[in-house]
Amino acid sequence: MLRIGVLGAARITRDALIKPAAIVDGVEVVAIAARDRARASDAANKHGIPTVHDSYEALLADPQVDAVYIPLPNGLHGRWALAAIEAGKHVLCEKPFAANAAEAREVAAAAASSSVVVMEAHHTSHHPQTKRAAEIVRSGMLGDLESAEAAFIVPMPPGGDIRWNLALAGGSLMDLGCYPVRWLRDVLGVTPTVTGASATDRDGIDASMDARLDYAGVTARVRAAMWTTPPLLIEAWVRGSAGVMKVRMPFQPHIKGKISVDGPGLRLREKADKHASYAFQLEAFRDAVVAAGPNITDSAAAVETMQTIDDIYRAAGMDVRQPSLRGS
Repeated sequence: MLRIGVLGAARITRDALIKPAAIVDGVEVVAIAARDRARASDAANKHGIPTVHDSYEALLADPQVDAVYIPLPNGLHGRWALAAIEAGKHVLCEKPFAANAAEAREVAAAAASSSVVVMEAHHTSHHPQTKRAAEIVRSGMLGDLESAEAAFIVPMPPGGDIRWNLALAGGSLMDLGCYPVRWLRDVLGVTPTVTGASATDRDGIDASMDARLDYAGVTARVRAAMWTTPPLLIEAWVRGSAGVMKVRMPFQPHIKGKISVDGPGLRLREKADKHASYAFQLEAFRDAVVAAGPNITDSAAAVETMQTIDDIYRAAGMDVRQPSLRGS
């Protein structure tokens, strides 16, 4: 049994860990800690978590915890991933993996010198729809690849949400744009070069980001926004000389995801597996820990994604995100 503790009482924990753990064999959520013990207790009562710790440090010292899930604000991911590795705990860390590429490399180095599994929670990478899209692209069905685009635009009105907090490494690229960046890398199988970017800058926070990338000759566009027109856009496509592949709900495939391929003599329609990508991710994490299974979202892959994110920020004339100075 893989026993997991949770650092923080973030809302995402329910979908990303609690619900999958109820259906994935060999996994149990056994402990939680938060800055506010009352919030941790509330979450524990709601989700049936047996142990509440007074601090993150206390949870990391708990011998009954084998691994930790980190759903903290972006600027705290690297700090607590390092602390967990030092404590000998396996790590499932929410995306983005760290505040920037330099911090991601620090975590990756610690992971490489340890015996624990460190996985970035880029859940979409583990879903069969993403793997199928990559299979189609690399099969040659689309002919010579020419261009691609991925967009994740969801309205998030400014206010108290941490995505609008620069001190916590917020921004549309960090919280939304990391999905299309990673999806294109998964599907095209090539490390990109950033060729340009523009952003809507609100006091250092990118309310929107529009980036241009090159994947070994395949021109691509990544769009992310928390406040823009259109107010909602979640899509991806890859175009080749023989046809185009369009993907519906690429970042939440279990919610009516679908792959369509069209071209002269080409017509394909495939609906996505309805199982949540979080469940596939938790299975992969369990297998990596208990059976040395493959870790496709390991720290090395996370470093690459964070470098692309840093390069996009610089291309847009913005500063890269920094680790939070707040300790917890």
